[in-house]
Amino acid sequence: MWLFFALASSIFAALTSILAKVGIEGVNSTLATAIRTVVVLLMSWGMVFLTNTQSNMLQITPKSWLFLILSGAATGVSWLCYYKALQLAPASKVVPIDKLSVVLTLAMAFIFLHEQVTPKTFLGCVLIGVGTLLMI
Repeated sequence: MWLFFALASSIFAALTSILAKVGIEGVNSTLATAIRTVVVLLMSWGMVFLTNTQSNMLQITPKSWLFLILSGAATGVSWLCYYKALQLAPASKVVPIDKLSVVLTLAMAFIFLHEQVTPKTFLGCVLIGVGTLLMI
């Protein structure tokens, strides 16, 4: 199932970029990000209540709270920067640079999470990086 959700994520991420580029025209990028965030907030809490998992909040450890909050802050900064970049440049230039996050995530997973880097992973990482540079 993880592959299905990962592929669905990439499809919706692509739609996000295209829809945002059209929607941000004539709109302040910070305001656009806030509107997007409200929609994500409503959808997320809707799913929590739909799946009846709200009681699990009491079981979250302080460490998990801290890292989830930090992750949320990083997401917020990422979205603010992304929308500003989309406002200033074509999506075809912004999106490939944004997707360098794949390379950075793999590097950080190796450094901070001690995940294994296989030759295949390393080669893929290099190819994504080179491909991004070629696209911009």
